[in-house]
Amino acid sequence: MSDSVLPHRHPDHHDSLFLVPALRSVREFGVVAELFAQLSDPTRLRIFWMLCHCEECVINIAAMLDMSSPAVSHHLRSLRDSGLIVSRREGKEVFYRADDGEVVQLLHHMIEQTMSITCPEEAILLSDCRADQVELIHEVHEYLLQHLDEKITIDALSRQFHMNPTTLKSVFKSVYGNSLAFHMKEHRMERAAELLSGTGLTIAEIAARVGYDSQSKFTAAFKSRYGVLPKEYRKPQRF
Repeated sequence: MSDSVLPHRHPDHHDSLFLVPALRSVREFGVVAELFAQLSDPTRLRIFWMLCHCEECVINIAAMLDMSSPAVSHHLRSLRDSGLIVSRREGKEVFYRADDGEVVQLLHHMIEQTMSITCPEEAILLSDCRADQVELIHEVHEYLLQHLDEKITIDALSRQFHMNPTTLKSVFKSVYGNSLAFHMKEHRMERAAELLSGTGLTIAEIAARVGYDSQSKFTAAFKSRYGVLPKEYRKPQRF
């Protein structure tokens, strides 16, 4: 076929030639087709969807789906080989969760949106799941408030509360209105202001109590939040 002329010219239709370069990108379409092929099996799709919401071991996944562990392992290997899920070992136990990449987030969103349109009766189940997540996020928030002096990563929270990192961040922002990092920084600064006003602790000690191992980084963060240096904020106080 000529690169500039199609066999049939339809005067009432728009020219489709602009699509030809993309259509000839066989490899790119092949990669996408392989991802969709991974999710063409209903059981594998259910496992992937579940791991977008939490982290679990083979035995628990098998119990939830009423399947044998070898059968579940087969699907997990396929999903992991395709890059849709990741695993980690803790002692003799292996835990699985969805990857944090943009492709996985997009597929997760697509699955839930498609289900809400094609199977509206299942929307109740998804809402219930989100309610459970909200409750869990409140537990995460309380835990973080009790450990303001520690540097706790998203991955560590994900493992402790058995929630996919992407879902954890997304639900946290939905519940509290800001990203987890921003929200907890606000709490740290508020706590620092309380300690500056109500105690005789040194600025270095206060920095450590609100999770900063560097006094200079704490000072910069405090000034960014309150417009003054910690020592200036404390000036009116006498101990």
